[in-house]
Amino acid sequence: MVDSVPVGRRERKKAATRAAILDAATALFLDRGFDAVTVREIADKADVTPKTVFTHFPHKEALVFSDEDERHERLIAAVRDRAPGTSVSDALKAHYLAEIAALTTEPQSQILALMNGTPSLIDYAEKMWLRHEDALVATLTEEFGLDEPSDEIRFYVRFALQIQLMATREADPESSVAAGFRFLDQGWAHHIEGRRS
Repeated sequence: MVDSVPVGRRERKKAATRAAILDAATALFLDRGFDAVTVREIADKADVTPKTVFTHFPHKEALVFSDEDERHERLIAAVRDRAPGTSVSDALKAHYLAEIAALTTEPQSQILALMNGTPSLIDYAEKMWLRHEDALVATLTEEFGLDEPSDEIRFYVRFALQIQLMATREADPESSVAAGFRFLDQGWAHHIEGRRS
């Protein structure tokens, strides 16, 4: 029998289920802490099965970082779509500071506090953030017109991503971001000049 349910309706139902799971998980995590909550409890509160939870979120930790795809797109767009004359570092600095500032608003500040109090979430967040490395390397490789990324591009991207991780934990993230890129750009500027000569 052919499924006659319109795609739009099916997608809306999936989105509603995902939202219900997220709402349930967030409420439970903020009330009792990440480690004290089970997937079964999240499923019961959202009125779904644990299997349904895992269909939408492959890991329990993913429930805390449900916007990862959007964060990835914003990061790549910050470099790819930056204004003419804006350096990669300046684009990343502005992006990092905007993202960090967003963490101070509700409910993100509560999520950040939850993460900072849960070692497994800190570890997951760092690994997840570094997954952006290949896409950012590819973006810069294309910008330079290279067939393969240079070692300098790989090192630049790896270190640039680390700046954001470190700055998020600092009392003065703006100063940390500025210091990180100031240190990194000394070597990056030498690489850029070498390519131009």
